Amino acid sequence: MATLRKLFAEFLGTLLLLTIVVGSGIMGESLSGGNDGLALLINALATGAGLVVLIEIFGPISKAHFNPAVTLGFRLNGDINNQDSALYVVVQIVGAVLGVWLAHLMFDQSILQTSTKLRASTGLWVSEGVATFGLVFAILAGVRVNPKAVSWIVGLYIIAAYFFTSSTSFANPAVTIARGLTDSFAGIDPSCVLPFIAAQLIGAVLAVGTFRWLFMSS
Repeated sequence: MATLRKLFAEFLGTLLLLTIVVGSGIMGESLSGGNDGLALLINALATGAGLVVLIEIFGPISKAHFNPAVTLGFRLNGDINNQDSALYVVVQIVGAVLGVWLAHLMFDQSILQTSTKLRASTGLWVSEGVATFGLVFAILAGVRVNPKAVSWIVGLYIIAAYFFTSSTSFANPAVTIARGLTDSFAGIDPSCVLPFIAAQLIGAVLAVGTFRWLFMSS
């Protein structure tokens, strides 16, 4: 069973991740003078850099999932059991929501918000499937071929995925839920959350199948 230490690491890591995602989005929007490309670049670089740091710190404790789709990937690959997977997902979601609220507090915004930014189209859903496929596959493959490089693999992949996907790569159900609770640059209207999560979970399942066929077939 997952220890309290592991669960707290997942909680705190996801909280800090969302603080970085939402906080850098708010800061990027305020500094960019209406240039969405510059705001996105700031948001992407801060998120990628933050992920490298968080994975390096918390990886030795909990494996630094910070993401229900990643936890699903490890579960399907047999690296974590059902009970621990469920506990990880709960603390990830709670941490993500509190991370959004902390970002709001830091920028003197109303803590309780809901997003009005609609993100609903076939292209966005496909993008989320692709983004999550790539993330989960990169993590599983990275753990197998070069475990010491996983933090950089994840950070660099996320920076790239901010720009090569039309959805800007949420690639994380906990992040998606939490971003529904911020009416800032990083937000997503709550009505758009479930299709994003469905696409993310499909991407994660496909990533596990692909990884196992490429790396674990006899």
